[in-house]
Amino acid sequence: MARAIPVRRKILWTALAWTIGILIFFPILWTFLTSFKTEAEAIASPPSFLFFDWTTENYAEVQERSNYFRHFMNSVVISLGSTLAGLFIAVPAAWSMAFSPTRRTKDILMWMLSTKMLPPVGVLVPLYILFRDGGLLDTRTGLVIVLTLINLPIIVWMLYTYFKEIPGEILEAARMDGASLMKEIVYVLTPMAIPGIASTLLLNVILSWNEAFWTLNLTASKAAPLTAFIASYSSPEGLFYAKLSAASTMAIAPIVILGWFSQKQLVRGLTFGAVK
Repeated sequence: MARAIPVRRKILWTALAWTIGILIFFPILWTFLTSFKTEAEAIASPPSFLFFDWTTENYAEVQERSNYFRHFMNSVVISLGSTLAGLFIAVPAAWSMAFSPTRRTKDILMWMLSTKMLPPVGVLVPLYILFRDGGLLDTRTGLVIVLTLINLPIIVWMLYTYFKEIPGEILEAARMDGASLMKEIVYVLTPMAIPGIASTLLLNVILSWNEAFWTLNLTASKAAPLTAFIASYSSPEGLFYAKLSAASTMAIAPIVILGWFSQKQLVRGLTFGAVK
């Protein structure tokens, strides 16, 4: 029988959750509101929260100055391309580690994860030279490759965790029925791990969408995604806060909407196998 939770405790935890949620969301809300202010109102002190002269001029100027839709398509192609490429590599790798482990499997997983601890600037120069000499600078293909390699450890770790929750007897039964290795992965393993794969896909799309270091250093104009689009509103003359807020709102809106509509799937995938 489940233990009853006192009403007072429920109220306290609910109030705490709402407070934390508002604190996390407030910078996004403030950016959104600032995007409708004039530059003078954006830097006014004390700042005005709702009572100001609302204007959409910033959005018009941003679109006139920069081709938002080109940057948006670059972000879509780069984030989806790197995530799908990572899944294509990570699914077989995670399968082998989960169902054919060796004594070194845990060491390999830890080594893969440790590569995320390396400061990106430490490999910027050699990677830049490789991209320059290979003709990959300022190309979508180059960014897809580098973001795939950067996020691959996370994809493998997440899929490994999900695959470990699937009973190995099911795969053995498929082998006894004559399923090849490819059919075992595609028709047996993948459907059973759809919640985990979906959450992995969503999380890595978000990570790739928000990646700024590599996109700013390996692109100029042709393949520049929305992170470079935002950075273009920082100039030696100073920050244009209202226009910068408009550009930021246009850049984060698609991923915020995606996260909002896919939150149930994301939570379901992240808690996959937590309760047996």
